[in-house]
Amino acid sequence: MPQNQPATSSFNAIVANLREAPRIEALHPIAARFVYSIRLIALHERARRDPVPELAMRLGNVEVAAKSLTLAEAVTATWPENISISRFCCGCLSHDEATIAGLVSAVANHDQAGFGRAIEGFVRHDRQHRIWEAGLALVQAELRNC
Repeated sequence: MPQNQPATSSFNAIVANLREAPRIEALHPIAARFVYSIRLIALHERARRDPVPELAMRLGNVEVAAKSLTLAEAVTATWPENISISRFCCGCLSHDEATIAGLVSAVANHDQAGFGRAIEGFVRHDRQHRIWEAGLALVQAELRNC
């Protein structure tokens, strides 16, 4: 049975794209800082330590650190399963980190429709506003910190 060549090429491109992990340096700057923040939060959580002092030192501001922690807690509370986090030093993003970074990028760009598309299917609609609002608070804190 002959296969449709364009459809096969498209499928192969999609599979190849999924095999290649997205890179942190390709992210919106606020999204990249947040990905590093959630990695640091996860590291401190495993060590049973408060992440805020080190977050504040690395992010340069206590308010940004607190807003990062608030957003991380909102994501964790609403995400349907445990979030896959890469090692702190890794330049590649897990699929969860890439999705979360897409959400933060949409918030930073005030793109509520893009945020909705990025989160659709991951988090129930009635819980999405919690992430959006925590993301807005983080973005505002980051912009005040510039």
